[in-house]
Amino acid sequence: MTAVLFDFSGTLFRIESTESWLRAALDEAGLALAEAELTRAALELETVGALPGGTAPRAPMPDQVAAVWGIRDESAELHRAAYTGLSRLVPLPDPALHDALYDRHMSPAAWQPYPDAAEVLSALRERGIGVGVVSNIGWDLRPVFRAHGLDPYVDVYVLSYEHGVQKPDPRLFETACTALGVEPRDVLMVGDDRRADGGAAALGCGVHFVDHLPAAQRPDGLRPVLDLVG
Repeated sequence: MTAVLFDFSGTLFRIESTESWLRAALDEAGLALAEAELTRAALELETVGALPGGTAPRAPMPDQVAAVWGIRDESAELHRAAYTGLSRLVPLPDPALHDALYDRHMSPAAWQPYPDAAEVLSALRERGIGVGVVSNIGWDLRPVFRAHGLDPYVDVYVLSYEHGVQKPDPRLFETACTALGVEPRDVLMVGDDRRADGGAAALGCGVHFVDHLPAAQRPDGLRPVLDLVG
């Protein structure tokens, strides 16, 4: 392998818990909820799937959200509309909190790299293997990588909303391969979503899956990548 492509959420980084997300947005807005009420609201936000990168929706979506859900990663506007639409299903003390929650999830503080991410990315760089990040997302994740010190290890970012195409469409992986100057057959795609990230196989890339777990529960899930690239 001459290059490795990584997914972002659930692969290299993990989003904070729904309760931490809500608590941070409340703090930033200067608002407070009784602990029992905060716990209830966090659980409801989790059930509707309002936290990007968190739990998938487990409740019926309103028609206007369902209409954009499948293409939410194709633009920043669709992404925000989809997730704030889900958030608004949950009553909060101030309607402005729904946009504040969305803004919070884009901040570097809301994300934690998996424990072995820096080690694996650094080792790939030392071996001269190109690294790309290919993500279905509606916002610029580069500041997250910079804030956590991982940006120096990434050669190329290919983000769905910047191209109007989302995984599993092979065109997104092809864009990354072209930017890295490598042939798909010499590339390994690493991700947590078998449908989305598995789309790289249609292009001829190798594919390796990791488990989308809280960071503390997956201390070394990326290390097998080093053996796979040889």
